[in-house]
Amino acid sequence: MSFMDIDTPSKLQKIIKAGHLAVTSEVGPPRSADGKVIEEKGNLIKDYVDAINVTDNQTSVCRLCSLASCIRLKLMGLEPVLQMVTRDRNRIALQSDILGAASFGINNMLCLTGDHQHFGDHANAVNVFDLDSIQLIQTVKMMRDEGRLIGGHEFDVKPQIFIGAAANPFAGPNVELRVARLAKKAAAGVQFIQTQCIYNMDTMKTFMKLMVDRGLHEKVAVLAGITPMKNVGMARYMQKRVPGIDVPDAIVDRLKGVPKEKQADEGINIAIEQIEELKEVEGIRGFHIMAIEWEEKVPEIVERAGLYPRPKVNGG
Repeated sequence: MSFMDIDTPSKLQKIIKAGHLAVTSEVGPPRSADGKVIEEKGNLIKDYVDAINVTDNQTSVCRLCSLASCIRLKLMGLEPVLQMVTRDRNRIALQSDILGAASFGINNMLCLTGDHQHFGDHANAVNVFDLDSIQLIQTVKMMRDEGRLIGGHEFDVKPQIFIGAAANPFAGPNVELRVARLAKKAAAGVQFIQTQCIYNMDTMKTFMKLMVDRGLHEKVAVLAGITPMKNVGMARYMQKRVPGIDVPDAIVDRLKGVPKEKQADEGINIAIEQIEELKEVEGIRGFHIMAIEWEEKVPEIVERAGLYPRPKVNGG
């Protein structure tokens, strides 16, 4: 099965099917009930992206929920991507939220396992992990294609969801294993992936070559993860303290080599250079720009990378 085989009302899917390089970004909900934060972030980037991810209690920190945030974006006329982790919900709650999202016309979903609660602000919380991310992908596909729940109940109004997941070429123990895991997600029914932040371009290119060699690039649309560095301190922190992110010394040295007040600009330059380089890599079908609490820089990155204006598609 290809990401093109099952049509949904997703604007993101239409952009990719039309052969355009897709652009997505993401917003983190606030640690309060202030929904205007989501609206403000959405307004910053709405004209520069095709869809906006909303994170689901990222790093196990309790926040305004992803589903309510996605509904806010949808009511603004924007295209949300619902992120859903299996850490906090059993299969009843997961399927219920999928139906709820679909009832509001939320047509994109990113299926994730989620960070362990030990890393967050409720370390003593009981985790669930009733399903893992691959089983969640299978569940969404079954609900969409068959109109059936895990428990066997069948229904008529099916969720029309473009199914996504994450991939991390840098998580180890080797790139081959990361491609094999992606193959499992493809077999489960995933149609697009957004990768972890890319800094080691050689590893990413190896990952993509192995994908192409296995024909996975025809089954799954790859959106390359781009996160601009604000300064050398951020680069060092991500290099030393964030598992699953590979920041080469050359990136740290480059940021260190410019004055402090110029480091943010240099971080943006690096991100744009990465996009330009990845445009030429077979299998890359777009970019997922994760400007962490720096959403105001997304328009500049998209414009300077030659990805603006965004194309129009029928129904989106």
